[in-house]
Amino acid sequence: MKKTAILAAMSLANLAQAHSLDFAADKYTAKTAEVNGATIAYRAYEGIPYVSKPVEPEYQQINIYIPEAYFNGGSINGYSAATAPIFLPNQIGGYMPAKPGVPGERRHGGQPGADAMQTALAKGYIVASPGARGRTSPTGKAPAAIYDLKAAVRYLRHNDAVMPGDAEKIISNGTSAGGALSILLGASITDGDDRKLFVEIMGAADARDDIYAVSAYCPISILEHADAAYEWEFNGVNDYEKMDITMLDYKVERKLVKGTLDAAEQRVSDELKAQFPAYVNSLGLKNAQGEPLALNADGSGSFRDYVAAFVAAAANAELQKGADPAVLQAENPWLTIDGKRVKNVDFAAYAKAMGRQKTPPAFDALDLSSGENQLFGDEHQDTRHFTAYSAANSAVKGAGSVGRAAVKTMNPLYYISEKTVPQHWRIRVGTKDRDTSHAIAAILAAKLQNSGKNVDMAMPWGVPHSGDYDLDELFAWMDGVVKGK
Repeated sequence: MKKTAILAAMSLANLAQAHSLDFAADKYTAKTAEVNGATIAYRAYEGIPYVSKPVEPEYQQINIYIPEAYFNGGSINGYSAATAPIFLPNQIGGYMPAKPGVPGERRHGGQPGADAMQTALAKGYIVASPGARGRTSPTGKAPAAIYDLKAAVRYLRHNDAVMPGDAEKIISNGTSAGGALSILLGASITDGDDRKLFVEIMGAADARDDIYAVSAYCPISILEHADAAYEWEFNGVNDYEKMDITMLDYKVERKLVKGTLDAAEQRVSDELKAQFPAYVNSLGLKNAQGEPLALNADGSGSFRDYVAAFVAAAANAELQKGADPAVLQAENPWLTIDGKRVKNVDFAAYAKAMGRQKTPPAFDALDLSSGENQLFGDEHQDTRHFTAYSAANSAVKGAGSVGRAAVKTMNPLYYISEKTVPQHWRIRVGTKDRDTSHAIAAILAAKLQNSGKNVDMAMPWGVPHSGDYDLDELFAWMDGVVKGK
């Protein structure tokens, strides 16, 4: 990741007292968690600045939780103080600022039982949850959040010799915008040119910031092409249930407002959909068999079949669990089921059955009302366009647009290659997720696979926009990639 901007108000850091970046093993609180009937004792190190010169200390800090067993020569799940992987879950939603996570503080979606952080501790992981600045905080415009997450990784690597856990085995996790940033954290590479930004300006540790593996739920990613992707999937679906724009954080209860696209919005949808085939074809993607993934001008083609195959796989998984084929067919008429196997997915009918959630453009709103418009603002203009289409068709007189360099820092596709460090990637987006096109996760998965990475990609049946709903499977995957199973 090349240095592209000096984060706003960084000069304020020079006036603040510098914080030590050395881990203080004696400054902790003893805590316990109940996980599956067992009590897990751990030490909580909270509110640790991960940069020496934070400009927003409330967010530029990390909470670290370490099983007590590791201070007594014990082991958990085959891990010791020297070998325990580090689970790095961020709490970011809607590209909003986020404080570090706390075990047991929130189980996403009100699900019962232990949360991801508690589960990680019970399975022998060190938990390190970083906060990060976001679009509504004073210095949180893009790319502040990804710089913060990288600074947090640098802190962990800097303290690897004195802190339990193996900093060579950091596994990131996030949902929605947090999922996108989890992927970007793994994909982007910093080099010598970035030292001044991270070390001298931000006050980050002079250490590497690559990680071992990536977990991402429903990533809101590839933002400058997400509008076209959304219309490729939902074009022709004119009725919508749009989320209240004040409720953009995925963690809060959502309020939906119903409506129907007017003629002008339908025209925008048509124009954006028409852009998507050329973009997909420009990527040169291939499936696991080495066959090209492409789209025809009308949006059909092998790439659409590739996305539909994930939906079919999810339905087949339900059948394997014992779902009645006749009932599944009746409830989802866009499926064609032959015996106990899905024979076909009518993708257009599937999109109509799901229903549209966003009006076009879904992300770079013509009236600059989206959270992503605010993400790409700056200290002079709170919201800006970040696509050529919306800048050319803006409903706001004199609306500004962000430069290509800033957009690039938030798009993992610019960085994913054979040189990308993490070999292991897990991506999940539910079949009932309507927050972005399913094409986004599919593009990421294909690009990673084409770059030689091991990708575990699935679209769980009936799951909406959410994360951490399959913790047993998540940690089985994590154990597998760490232990080489």
